[in-house]
Order: sequence, then structure tokens, then C-alpha cells
Amino acid sequence: HKGGDVFTFVKEYENIGFMDAVRRLAERAKIPLEFENTPGMQESRHLKDQLLDIHEQLTQRWQNCLASEAAGQRARDYLAGRGVSADAIKLFRIGAAPESWDDTVNWARSKNFNLATVEQAGLIIGKPVDAPSAATGGNATSPSAIRYYDRFRGRLIFPICNEQGHVVAFSGRVLAGDEKTAKYVNSPETPIFTKSRIFFGLDKSKRAILDADSAIICEGQLDLIACFMSGTQNIVAPQGTAFTAQHARILKRYANEVVLCFDSDNAGQNAIVRALDHLLAAELAVRVAVVPAPHDPDSFIKANGGAAFQDLIAHAEGFFDYLLKWLCLTHDATTDTGRLAILHGMAEALHKTGNYVLMDTHAQKTALRLGVAVDAVRKEFARLKPRPTAFRAESEPDDFMPADEAEAEAPSRPSLEEFIFIKLLLENDSSVDWLSKTMDSNWLPSQVSRNIFNRRIHLFETASWAGVNEFIDGFDAPLIQSFITECLTRPLITNTDGYKSPRRTDLSNPETQLADVTLKLRNHFLDRQIADLTVKINQGLLNDAEKQVWLNLRTQRRQPLAPLVK
Repeated sequence: HKGGDVFTFVKEYENIGFMDAVRRLAERAKIPLEFENTPGMQESRHLKDQLLDIHEQLTQRWQNCLASEAAGQRARDYLAGRGVSADAIKLFRIGAAPESWDDTVNWARSKNFNLATVEQAGLIIGKPVDAPSAATGGNATSPSAIRYYDRFRGRLIFPICNEQGHVVAFSGRVLAGDEKTAKYVNSPETPIFTKSRIFFGLDKSKRAILDADSAIICEGQLDLIACFMSGTQNIVAPQGTAFTAQHARILKRYANEVVLCFDSDNAGQNAIVRALDHLLAAELAVRVAVVPAPHDPDSFIKANGGAAFQDLIAHAEGFFDYLLKWLCLTHDATTDTGRLAILHGMAEALHKTGNYVLMDTHAQKTALRLGVAVDAVRKEFARLKPRPTAFRAESEPDDFMPADEAEAEAPSRPSLEEFIFIKLLLENDSSVDWLSKTMDSNWLPSQVSRNIFNRRIHLFETASWAGVNEFIDGFDAPLIQSFITECLTRPLITNTDGYKSPRRTDLSNPETQLADVTLKLRNHFLDRQIADLTVKINQGLLNDAEKQVWLNLRTQRRQPLAPLVK
């Protein structure tokens, strides 16, 4: 019983804004939008169209390989062994990449695709080789040649689609038993693929998520396919990355609740705890479904059926009930040290909600679990409450803030890098798109800075930015409003010699300085994680999966950020 035109229908059915509906309909009808018809936008659109076409045609090529070619036999056997049905293979467009170094390269040549463009799509890799010299009959002045080889070789291929159902990337699962080979190879980020903004399966599950007002988050493609085909269709999986703030904001467009359903090993349980900040920032309710060991969702469904899995989801407990059980499993509640660790873990998580009813409810549950008086737990929770931040950068002289605020001792206050970052974030609208694709709010040490950043990105993604005044008014907390005002109105003063030689900092090149401070924040965040894990490695406390996380962090620390292109 609803009314409206085609734009209204697309808006409500897809749960998107008006301009996104216009773009989607224009794309489908092949009608150019005049306001997006500038030369730069035309060039960008042309490249994206090329990359989408390459991905679509290669998807079909790998589907055919799986369906009928000898090169796809091992993949067919693997899928049969995993119980993946023909309907699932067809729906998710699963394919197989031949065990060859140049199958995709030769395929691209046969289609007259430019190999440099195919490389930009992340499907092949180019390696410079020396050009022939004059002594060997070659042209000594010719530039080095590029030799291309396939990224995906001898793997089961899962196409990764955007919300509109266009293939934008691939994930390839190894089929051989070589332990030295990575289990999955994923597409790198490209002009059409940003992994922190993509969920595997969302193009197929978004309607079910809207109808249920709840999204289940699992870890892998085969887990999702098993759930989807067994009747649990409001489910997604992050693609090739940890759960991010961008993921949480995307889900908030479709639902008000998420159910975390990760593996029951330590890595999976730790991932559940790490996702909390992003989910709370997006104002999502959180429940946790624990799949009994040694199962994952796929094996659980095969052993017990789809109805049993749906029952598991229906009875998923609230996050804080799960957290209390998890803390009691990882700490000895019979010792003073263990009880204190449990209290600290519960207090830290509960204070992030800002909900005093939740805090009191779980103070009672924590007291009962630990066998102590509930008033003692309430007092301990209150004692562990984060103190209000005094918004003075750590490297700033005392006159940076009014005297009454500068005298306040805060356990965690925005650093100089955070102050510069927030100032540049709010004064340079043109860089927000880059930040939304590049920045992780966890890189900001203080919750205040994370709140400001998350809200600014949300307003950008929803095209709701109405200026700084309205932005400040959107916060209820006076301390946040005060910090934003300080960032925008007070001159930035730094020191070259401790507190003895303050000088004003010139921000005349905001793009370069924003990129620099973002990199510093990223590196400081990774350094803290690496240091914590290094201590545990030296104490022999990490398993193999956690050691791999440590290695991955060290590798990420050496990588530059994507360039800030104007």
C-alpha cells in the first residue's frame, strides 16, 4: 500500500538515498548525469566501467572452467567433498582458475584488453625484465619490458560483488595441500574495490537483512554459502580484512542489530571483542552466537541441519553476557588477579555504551558470577570509569587550554597528532572522501577523536554535511563540543625544545600534512599492537594464528597509505 515513483521505489527497496537511486537508475538506463559529466569524472567512470567489464567477463571464464574444463576437475571434487550444491555454485557464481602462470594473461590478450588495465584490476601482476641489449641483437635504448603473470592460479574462485551485484574482486581458495601456500589469495584494492567497504554476500542478503532488521556476521565465504542455502539468508562476511567502522556504518543502513557468529577458536573470539567499538559507534545492538567447538557454521549445519543453526542464532546471547563468560574462561576467577581482570574487562566495555541501566544490570551479573557483593562491583565500575578528557595536546604548552582545563589530570587526552588531524579533518572537506577510504577510527587513541571522526565520515557518506556549526550542535557532550571549538579557533602551537620554545605551526599545505599525520597515527596504532604481541611472544603466550597476526602487523607497518589524490 505504498505510493511513489521509480526513484521512491529504489530508495525504499534498496534502503539508499535519493542521489544514489538516481545514479543507479541512470546507470541501468545508460543515461549520463550532466552534473557528473566533467572530464575528470568521465575518465574515472570510463576506467571503472572497463574494470567492471573485465571482472564480469573473467567471472564467466572461470565459471566455465569449473563447469566443464579439465582444469576445473580438482575444484569440482573439492566442492563435492564440501557438499556445495549446484544451486549454490550457480547463485554465487563460483569458478576455478587453472593452474597456470599465464592463463588469465593469455585470456586478456584474446579479448584485446590492455594488460596494464588488467593489472590495475588486480588480476595479473607485472614484473619489469631487462630489455635485450645491442650485443644480443636488441635495441639497447629500449625501456625495460614488463612480464605479466596471473595472480590467481589453481584456486577455487569466489567472485566478490558490491551492493549492486557487480563483480568487483575475487577471493581464491587454495586447493593443493602445500602448507607454504596461503590459504586464500584476495584481490588488492582497486578503483572499484575497497575491502573495508565490501561484504561478501551483501548483494544477495540485503533484502533478508532489511526484513529481519538483523544481520548475522560470519567469517568466510563457505560458511556464508552454507548458511544462506540452508535458509539463514540475513548474513554477510567481511572480505579480506578485520571488521571495520565502515562495515558497521554499512550495516546500520539495513538493520539495527547484528549477531556475531565467528569461529570458536581464540582468533574468532578475539575478533568478536574487537568488533564492539565499531558496532557501538554505529548504534547497533549486538548479540553473539557461539558455534560449539570444533565446528564452524558450515560444519555445524552439515552435522545438525539448517534448523539447528537458526535456533542457535535465535538464542544468541547479548554481547555483555557473552563477554562475562569469555572473561571468566580466560581469567581465573578464584584469584584476586583474575577477578580484577574480569572487572576491568567488563567495566571498559560497558562504559563504552554510556548506558547506566546496562552497567547496573551487568554489575549484578558480574557480582553473582564472582561471588562478591554487588555494591562492591558497582563501586569498582564507577572507579574504573574513564575520566573526562582535558583537551590539551600532549606536546602543547600550558597556555594551550584555559587554566581550569589545563590543570585537570586526564589519563588519556588527545595527542598533538590527533589535534592536528581533527583540525584538518574539519577544515578540508575535499579530503574527507580519501579519509573515508583510508582511515580506521581505531588509529585515533582517544574516544573523543574517534567519535568526531566517525560522525564526520557518516555525514559524508550520507551526504548530510551541513557545516561546522550544525556538526558541533549534533553532539550532546559539552567536552566534545569544546574540543571541536578549540581545534577550529585556537592557533596551533607546537614546541621545538620541550615546553621552552613554543612556535606556531603553519598548516599551509593541508593535504600533505593530513596524509602525514594520518600515516603517523596509523603507525603509532600498529606499533602499540606489535609491542603488546611482542611481549606475549617473548613469554610464549601466543598460538600460531596470533603469531601470524603479529607478522601481518609488521608487514602492514611497512606499507604506505594510498595517495591523497585531489
